[in-house]
Amino acid sequence: MASTHGSLLYEGKAKQVFETDHPDEFLVHFKNDATAFNAKKHAQLEGKGSLNCQISAFIFKFLESKGVPTHYLDINGDSWMLVQKVEVFPLEIVIRNVASGSLCKETPIEPGTKLCNPLLDLYYKDDDLGDPLLTDERISLLALVSSTKLLEIKTLALTVNGHLQEFFKKLNLLLVDFKLEMGLTKNGQLVVADEISPDSCRIWDLNTYDQEDRILDKDRFRRDLGGVLEGYSEVLRRIQEFSS
Repeated sequence: MASTHGSLLYEGKAKQVFETDHPDEFLVHFKNDATAFNAKKHAQLEGKGSLNCQISAFIFKFLESKGVPTHYLDINGDSWMLVQKVEVFPLEIVIRNVASGSLCKETPIEPGTKLCNPLLDLYYKDDDLGDPLLTDERISLLALVSSTKLLEIKTLALTVNGHLQEFFKKLNLLLVDFKLEMGLTKNGQLVVADEISPDSCRIWDLNTYDQEDRILDKDRFRRDLGGVLEGYSEVLRRIQEFSS
């Protein structure tokens, strides 16, 4: 049964979160806004919200089938998702399988270098501070999460990475890196939250060798490559084809 939204609780760069008539459920609206560089670059791309919503729903359902708990409950329209209420940690969890983006700007590692082991980076989710990179010691200093829970977060993130690498490989796609957010349900269960989509992942087409044409994610917007919606649509097409 479709849920109707109540008051707006939160609005971010790409999503809005609304109350529902159930205190433990929220409705998330995926917007058509495309942003980069902490929203210094901004555009409206008609249909982007729907694509991200559908892709995220497929991926959340896939993870659930692998025993990974998520906040996902149901699709609630073209660009709306019904989710569990979750207290989200102020952490951005980034898992890298191939060197790209900020890793290559901050280190001498060449773009496209396959990492021997996944690299897990944690960032403080705070736009005013520029989402700085955290160490375990800084996480403890700021009392963002206990050491025990932090270990659970890292373990779950790497488990998600393993499942998603395998999933995308079956679609002839390479999961270069991606961002996760996690939180706790009212029962204290650690779950994957937010979204998993081309907005939060770097995804390359394994069938394409051109270093720009192979990009099917938000880098098309960041780097002014064009074809943003086409890239996202191709990811959704392969997911739907695989899942049918």
